[in-house]
Amino acid sequence: MVPTPFFFAATLLLFSSLVIVAAIDYSQGSESVGKSMPKAKEKPLPIGVEGHILCKSGTSSAVPIQGAVARITCVAVDEFGYETAPFSFSSDATDENGYFFATLTPPEINDKMQLRECKAFLENSPLEACKVPTDVNKGIRGAILNSHRVLDQRKMRLYWVGPFFYT
Repeated sequence: MVPTPFFFAATLLLFSSLVIVAAIDYSQGSESVGKSMPKAKEKPLPIGVEGHILCKSGTSSAVPIQGAVARITCVAVDEFGYETAPFSFSSDATDENGYFFATLTPPEINDKMQLRECKAFLENSPLEACKVPTDVNKGIRGAILNSHRVLDQRKMRLYWVGPFFYT
């Protein structure tokens, strides 16, 4: 027997009904039958972005730039599925090791928005002799933040980019 569109639709309807019935929580007695308890929306974790900014000139080895800044640009999606205008925030200035850190906390995006894509870019070098940005590790085009680890003690998603280079 060849399945007809009616047979397929009836099977899909039956399967959907079974899934809905299986999802009902019977643990609280007959009062809860047919009622689903709304789940509390988890607040998104703050996002941390870290990396290094270095100076590479000629054939010499790369040296850290103290006081350089990275920029992180994000696009979010609102509750209706529309993309927001891109928004940016800057990292703290790099330390003596060229290390930078930037944070984006949930109040900077409202609870009804979800981040779609964030990229990190070179923003500024304080060194006159090493001020030209390079696209090594996408320092000019923007390194997409795509893998992270969760820091339980800081309750944060931490992304790593770079190292970025000026020349």
